Amino acid sequence: RTGSNISGTSSDQTETWNLEDHAFDCQHQASFSAASRAVKPNRKRRAQIPDKPNYSLNLWSIMKNCIGKELSKIPMPVNFNEPLSMLQRLTEDLEYHKLLDKAARCDSPTEQMCYVAAFSVSSYSTTTHRTAKPFNPLLGETFELDRLEESGFRSLCEQVSHHPPAAAHHVYSKHGWTLWQEITIASKFRGKYLSIMPLGAIHLRFKCGGNHYIWRKVTSTVHNIIVGKLWIDQSGEIEIINNKTKDKCQLKFSPYSYFSRDCARKVTGMVTDSESKASYILSGTWDEKMEFAKVVESSQDGTSCEGKQKTVYQTLPPKVLWMKYPLPDNAENMYYFSDLALTLNEMERGTAPTDSRLRPDQRLMENGDWEEANVEKQRLEEKQRAVRRLREAEAVTAEEEDREHEPYEPVWFEKKEDPFTGEEMYVYKGGYWECKETQDWKTCPDIF
Repeated sequence: RTGSNISGTSSDQTETWNLEDHAFDCQHQASFSAASRAVKPNRKRRAQIPDKPNYSLNLWSIMKNCIGKELSKIPMPVNFNEPLSMLQRLTEDLEYHKLLDKAARCDSPTEQMCYVAAFSVSSYSTTTHRTAKPFNPLLGETFELDRLEESGFRSLCEQVSHHPPAAAHHVYSKHGWTLWQEITIASKFRGKYLSIMPLGAIHLRFKCGGNHYIWRKVTSTVHNIIVGKLWIDQSGEIEIINNKTKDKCQLKFSPYSYFSRDCARKVTGMVTDSESKASYILSGTWDEKMEFAKVVESSQDGTSCEGKQKTVYQTLPPKVLWMKYPLPDNAENMYYFSDLALTLNEMERGTAPTDSRLRPDQRLMENGDWEEANVEKQRLEEKQRAVRRLREAEAVTAEEEDREHEPYEPVWFEKKEDPFTGEEMYVYKGGYWECKETQDWKTCPDIF
């Protein structure tokens, strides 16, 4: 044990916890389990994309005029991109959706919180080598991921605002959980590094038990923008609150320090109940694995050098909560995409005409045709600017004629006040999957 607020744990004691020994099924989940055994065989997904071409580019010639500017307002060639949109990157948060499936079967709310915490950490695991930026989605662009038969969930993203860039996301799982979020990306280029601050709350509700969790993402920092090898770090704190039971989880992402003896990418945390009593200690790294240990006793142990009372926690041996999947073969030549990321831009039948898979500049880039992709990217962005200028002109005319002008409204999401945070956010209003069934896309804008 260490003398700090977090108990030290020995990795050689680690054992994997079989969730089934500590879980229960609601009636609707039990019936689903029986039905899932009769599911059709999974569709074979692609396992590779064309290798990344070796194009050189003078980064400083572009970046020297960008210091202090909002990154989304800087026209960037596809050479800095990866062939996925921000909507697809947001959907990648679901790579470890099985953590939420397990959480849905937990009897104890504090134990369930551990799985939710692991899920919130797992979304950063793909960023270790992913230094290229995703495509900024066009206003009205969408991305669906229908894995209802394979994995039990359906996901839909839509770009609901262009300045500031904001995306709304809704996920339904027949395993008993629903997740929704609206993320606005704020970013600043500081010369040597780039700070990316995702703003907005993430909501997760479980049907069985009614637990409703809310948290926000931490800041990502891209280092060595001008000289040296690019690398990404995560820093800050995530507070997850269960709005039903008032249980909390505090997660701390320690920033990398050359002088620290701690392991890199370290994450520590604690789950407390409504009376602020510690239930679990969490520890690990955001790029590899997380463990949890149940607290059996806590005691005060003198004072620390800052004059604060130290608490020492006695725990059961830690158990693995989450572990990162290994990257596919040849990942270094495929933008370091995970197995899930490799499938995201695979063509699907019947998607909306606004789906990211149909974006021509992104498709050209994935195929290795970067020069054509840059020309196409410029065309799409100019088309979007022309539509915005037309919309602004209509608003001025309407004001002069003293009549109402309808501002741009997303197709699948609507703005509502969040009863938990008091903030306005875009939430799914329904209808997408029904329109897909009938292939009725007349409400979709022409963006490509």
